[in-house]
Amino acid sequence: MRLSLIPREEKFFDYFQKGSGNLVEVATSLSDLLSDYNDIERKIEYITELEHRGDALTHQIMEQLHRSFITPLDREDIALLAHTLDDVTDFIESAADTMLVYKIKEPTKRACQMGTTIVKAAIEVDKSITLLRNPAQLRRILEHCIEINRLENEGDEIFRKALAELFADSMSITDVIKWREIYEQIENAMDKCEDIANVLEGVVLKNA
Repeated sequence: MRLSLIPREEKFFDYFQKGSGNLVEVATSLSDLLSDYNDIERKIEYITELEHRGDALTHQIMEQLHRSFITPLDREDIALLAHTLDDVTDFIESAADTMLVYKIKEPTKRACQMGTTIVKAAIEVDKSITLLRNPAQLRRILEHCIEINRLENEGDEIFRKALAELFADSMSITDVIKWREIYEQIENAMDKCEDIANVLEGVVLKNA
């Protein structure tokens, strides 16, 4: 019985690594869209495909959770980590899709900066998830969590400047509404990265 449970435990870590890798890819794809605003529909279609891939991984984790009697981490932490990873990809996809729906002609400088920051945060999440399966490496996760928190603060600052510039520049009310929504979606994605860091910190404290 014990031998049959070992692969199930490892599957959770495999799924999480696929999820964090997918997160890096979707964040990078958003940043690429913002920095090179060409072939827009194809790029956004790919981001949507990655978001669907994230959904599928979340479903796999939850199915595995229901099938497993013994889990390598607390069941609540597994479920919360899975859903929060999915939330980040959802907000990134929403930001990209909103740009298409609103027929955005050109990204702003602040949007490009926010895109760069979300990529950095996603990379730190991925590094943390990679360490999760090795009990001897759990404490190292805290270093990445600190960096994620720093990046979230950096993202907050860019977000505040972006909002201030919307109302300072000679932009139409319609464009202000459009860009405020897009900024908020990217900011929500950054907030969810910080939520992931909080979950991981809790895991470390419980298991290290």
